Amino acid sequence: MTLVEHGGKEGQVRCDWAAGDSLMAAYHDQEWGVPQYDERTLFEMLTLEGAQTGLSWRTILHKREGYRLAFDGFDIEAVAAFGGDRVASLVADAGIVRNRLKIRSVVSNAAAIVGLWESGESLSGRLWSFVGGRAVLNSWQFESEVPAFTDLASSMSKCLKSRGFRFVGPTVCYSLMQACGMVNDHLVGCFRRAEIAGCEGSTSCGDPHALG
Repeated sequence: MTLVEHGGKEGQVRCDWAAGDSLMAAYHDQEWGVPQYDERTLFEMLTLEGAQTGLSWRTILHKREGYRLAFDGFDIEAVAAFGGDRVASLVADAGIVRNRLKIRSVVSNAAAIVGLWESGESLSGRLWSFVGGRAVLNSWQFESEVPAFTDLASSMSKCLKSRGFRFVGPTVCYSLMQACGMVNDHLVGCFRRAEIAGCEGSTSCGDPHALG
């Protein structure tokens, strides 16, 4: 297992995927794996994870501010109302991944969330139901052990697709579960694994808006 030093502090190490990029390291240290329940935050992460399909997370993370600007700060009702002209303008927006299908999926996913609300549900409730409302703490020693998806992620994918969501395959769903703390996949040697496991349900694990 290759873990890199955290902030130059002796004895603290982080997962190796965050090495070599200050924004990736900050995201790892402040957000990744922290349980999230806020609808807008979950919508943002669902959008970013879907945008990552076929690309690297580093690429998407560096476009995050562009996505926030493009999609009105991930205001779900506002995005659900985007029409064809707005989608066409976003296809020309260099601040995001200019893939028409991915862009249209953000709009349809916002509409699907509104549909959940109208049926008396929430995105948070639906997503967290797959882990019984409590984060799964895994014990991976090496990054090579971490799965691309699990049976739970496959079930989540099938459920979301049935409710009109797009770009929500099992791999995207598992990445969302990791990012939003439904599973704690920090490696055993990473300083954040124990921090997050020890403060689930509090506000001290990290700030979902800390990176801007």
